[in-house]
Amino acid sequence: MKFKSKINYTISYFVLMLSFFFATNFCLAALLNPTLKEKINTQANSSAAISYETTGNIYSLVQIIINAFLSIIGVLLLVYLLTAGYKWMTAHGEEEKVTEAKDTIKRAIVGTIIIVAAYAISVFVMSRLEAGVLKGTSGPTANPPAASTPAIPSNGTYLDPSGVTDM
Repeated sequence: MKFKSKINYTISYFVLMLSFFFATNFCLAALLNPTLKEKINTQANSSAAISYETTGNIYSLVQIIINAFLSIIGVLLLVYLLTAGYKWMTAHGEEEKVTEAKDTIKRAIVGTIIIVAAYAISVFVMSRLEAGVLKGTSGPTANPPAASTPAIPSNGTYLDPSGVTDM
């Protein structure tokens, strides 16, 4: 019984400190001067401006939707992993609960690997679609055509090789 009261005391202390931390941060945010608030709002709006309207193509919109979907699934997998860890820690040595928690952790890790692979594949495919490589259009040529006139360096010096003889 004494052990439970220590746990309850620790949890209540942690919640109290956490609420104090958040309360002071919200109060400090309310005391910011208007010019600083405007700068923060400007930076937040400019960082959130990556969308279909700013880039102008459908591929970036699709990539944003895929990223959002994969992020949500990643957060759910993190919650799944934390829940399994909690179950393992509270199993009190019961083998059935421990093996169930281990299996859940394994599934969550495999899911995380699948999500990371899906993200990498989607970024690769969307970048190729945007570049036009997967659409069937010809991409950049490997060997550009030779120029008909010799290239003159930009600093104005030009050597004429016609007067040079072999030694």
